[in-house]
Amino acid sequence: MNIVIIGAGASGLTAASNIRKYDEESQIIVFTTQKHVAYSPCAIPYVIGGHIDTFEDIIMHKPTDYLRKNIKIFTETQVVEINNDITELTYEDKKGNKQNLKYDKLVIATGGKPLIPPIPGKDLEGVFKVRTVEDGEEILAYSQNCKNVTLVGGGAIGLELGSELANKGINVTIAEMMPQLFPRSFDQEMSDKFQEHLQSNNIEILTGSAVQSINGETKVESVTIDGEEKPADMVILSTGVRPQTELAESIGCELGQFAIKVTPHMETTVPNVYAAGDCVEVTNAITGEITLSPLGTTAVRQGIILAKNLAGHEIDFQPVLNSTVSQIGNMEMGAVGITQQEAEKKGIDVVISSIDSLSRARYYPGSKPLHIKLIAKTDGTIIGCQMFGQEAVAERVDTMTAIMSQKLTCDDVVSMEFSYAPPVSQVTDPIAQAAEEILEKIDELKAEGKIEEEPSEPENEEVEEIAEEEVEETTGEEVEAAAEEEVEETAEEEVEDTVDESEDSGEEKVSFTEYLRQQGLIN
Repeated sequence: MNIVIIGAGASGLTAASNIRKYDEESQIIVFTTQKHVAYSPCAIPYVIGGHIDTFEDIIMHKPTDYLRKNIKIFTETQVVEINNDITELTYEDKKGNKQNLKYDKLVIATGGKPLIPPIPGKDLEGVFKVRTVEDGEEILAYSQNCKNVTLVGGGAIGLELGSELANKGINVTIAEMMPQLFPRSFDQEMSDKFQEHLQSNNIEILTGSAVQSINGETKVESVTIDGEEKPADMVILSTGVRPQTELAESIGCELGQFAIKVTPHMETTVPNVYAAGDCVEVTNAITGEITLSPLGTTAVRQGIILAKNLAGHEIDFQPVLNSTVSQIGNMEMGAVGITQQEAEKKGIDVVISSIDSLSRARYYPGSKPLHIKLIAKTDGTIIGCQMFGQEAVAERVDTMTAIMSQKLTCDDVVSMEFSYAPPVSQVTDPIAQAAEEILEKIDELKAEGKIEEEPSEPENEEVEEIAEEEVEETTGEEVEAAAEEEVEETAEEEVEDTVDESEDSGEEKVSFTEYLRQQGLIN
């Protein structure tokens, strides 16, 4: 087959490599508009902050590496048209040359593109987006001569980048239109905790605030936020991404609420056309509703599942919990599932625990505070978790993801086995502590009559009545006769078995004491 993949991001390249794993014969061609492939945009802030030496270090593979696996990648090349009726596409390289290519299977992995708000002045020199290696290189170079930087958007990339620039001595302002930072993954009180942390590192946080304009003649000189003009040498737009679905739409792929609609096998509504990554929509594992999951981990899993199905393996992509983790300065924060705010908005009755614990045994040097918020239904099923601390967050988010994937309850978590060693954990894991607090609250609510008790087992009287009815169907004499006959038959069988065994073996029986003596275990 001729398999063509449009997009060389996490889902596209993962699909290509895994298709090749199962299929050594098919031709695999990948198109990307970018210059570099096989890198993570999530690493860009850490190169800018100096934790990673160069941008070259975050590029894990080059097109020549894929060519060794017989996967051909066309970089800086755009697919401009698809004619699915004749299964042919047209692509154009950076010099403007166009060519046609036939395909048997088409994979659309076009990802997302930066969501650029319509702010006056967004085209001035000194305004940047954060998506590609080239974006990171330009930000790093331009920031060398900046004193004041404004970031538009309070998501993960914005917070990470803001923290790294502040560590370089730059005055950083983060403006978020929503009333809190990271509203999709965290509730207000958890968001407030890491907002306070950022502010303690001389980062100005403005929530519920809109950047009304970016000001300057030819380059950025200031920004206007909520009517107030503030000095700025540089503006970074970290306002998220939106799915790139134009090519899919052009050939009739059905769109859902947010992006391309796909089956659990990653098939679109057009025969022989698949899609994966940020350009497709997914199902939320908690609510069952359609949502987006613009995460690298989601894209990689979809690429693997797409490849397996293309190779003839039956495997479904499962609904998502959207687990996320981030490190901002010396702070880690993570979340999985839905927030309390979202649960209440959807009419889900929840019980909450919020605990302040420690990352290690309290007496062990270097133990760090760890804040955990657990969200459960009134039956104890966990549907959300948020964490904030300086260490041990990522691994606990993964633990909670596994717990929630299995739809376990707080009862299950409390009785679950966790590892323990003073330098790395507590004897009772903070997750179990949070689950125990929820169980106590559920008991209180039941005692107050605010939660109905679960149906109990039949009373002993009912069980006895059922037993009596069954016994009445057989007379006492019949029961006794049947019992005596069964005992006699069993006894006869046991005797016969013993005799047979003795005759077959030809050996005399020995006592257990004699057996031990023969084995030299006693005198």
